[in-house]
Amino acid sequence: MGQKFERIIPAIAVIVCATMFPVLRAGAQASVSLQEQLAAQYKSVKMGSDTSGYSVVEAGTLLEIKKGGILGVPYGDSAVLASKYEGGTVHGPSGLSLMGRKSIMGKLGKEQNTHLFQVGNKVYPMKIDVNVGKDTVTMGIVACDTCNQTDPPTYNKAQVVFQFPKGSLAKAAVGDVEDTIGQLLAISEDAQQDQGGQQQGGQGEQGGQEQQAAQPQQQQQAEPANIELGMTPAQVESALGKPEKKVTLGAKQIYYYKDMKITFKDGKVSDVQ
Repeated sequence: MGQKFERIIPAIAVIVCATMFPVLRAGAQASVSLQEQLAAQYKSVKMGSDTSGYSVVEAGTLLEIKKGGILGVPYGDSAVLASKYEGGTVHGPSGLSLMGRKSIMGKLGKEQNTHLFQVGNKVYPMKIDVNVGKDTVTMGIVACDTCNQTDPPTYNKAQVVFQFPKGSLAKAAVGDVEDTIGQLLAISEDAQQDQGGQQQGGQGEQGGQEQQAAQPQQQQQAEPANIELGMTPAQVESALGKPEKKVTLGAKQIYYYKDMKITFKDGKVSDVQ
């Protein structure tokens, strides 16, 4: 009897694990999948710095702000302000957050510098984080100062939390999530035009390089090839290229070209017709 229980209990454990684990894996894969798809759609910017300040090392997906209310701070600040987008409305950082930031900046002997992004401002995404449990997608953004003609550049940054209805993000299609993000941060038409221009520019540059590479060949082709008595087959092929046909008759070999016949005797040119 004891042996039967010992066999039954492991079998039950295997069935329970096989039933539960696929569900857990499916939920994890869905979350990762959404994260990866959004990261692919919104390429993050790469920032760098030197003695002159901060700069864009590699541009990300260019976005355009469609609604006002996003509050940012200079890129060099360690803290970042978060604005929430919910139900089609932008909710700026709470007064408590601003007071806390002002206190911290005061202790550091610095002024509190904030920037309210305007409609039409261009920004780059910095990082995207999907939290299915909280039904939020958080995106960091930084200003494209060259696009916005900001001089001197400040590269103001902010964080936007897209709040979705409770329980909806776990089963939301990535297209629906992108549509919600696009209500506030739409992919800029300038980005598509720049991409097209770069492709055309790349093709033009490639075409120019091919044309330059072809010029020496054309010059070589323009110069008449000199075939002289006593030349070897290798020398002839170097001057004229491979023949259309070769005929070997003992010690005699004949090369046929489009408008020329060259006869070799004992490995050297003996006649040209």
